[in-house]
Amino acid sequence: MMEMAPKKPPPRPAETGAEIRAQATRPPPREKKPQREYTPAYKHRILRELDEARASGERGAVAALMRREGLVRSLVWQWEQARERLEQKALTKGKRGRPRTKNPLADTVSQQAREIERLKNELYKAEVVIDVQKKLSALLGIAMPVTPTDGEEKP
Repeated sequence: MMEMAPKKPPPRPAETGAEIRAQATRPPPREKKPQREYTPAYKHRILRELDEARASGERGAVAALMRREGLVRSLVWQWEQARERLEQKALTKGKRGRPRTKNPLADTVSQQAREIERLKNELYKAEVVIDVQKKLSALLGIAMPVTPTDGEEKP
């Protein structure tokens, strides 16, 4: 028997001659351009020129500046908003410098204040006991030695 050559599959309906030629001539997909980065000095210069163009009153001056620099209105608008926020922040009165942190001695001070309060309570209790002892000794007729804190000199 004779060997038969393998059959080619029939062309798909979507692939016509015109589509095949279009695929062959289609340019490769473009690579995405890297996003431009603008320096603060550039932004400042553009905003200054934009203000000058607006002040001149010349028709189309702003659009010409935008075309020359290859900028879009929304980007420049964001720069203007940022500039206004910075100016507003500069005009508001606020404290300068870093915000204060908790004083490192505050814990020590509060601990010592609690200790002082505790000692005051103990002293009050001790004075009450001493007063009771003095009154009891006076009732029983027992002579108590005089101390310098009573206002009299020691013998």
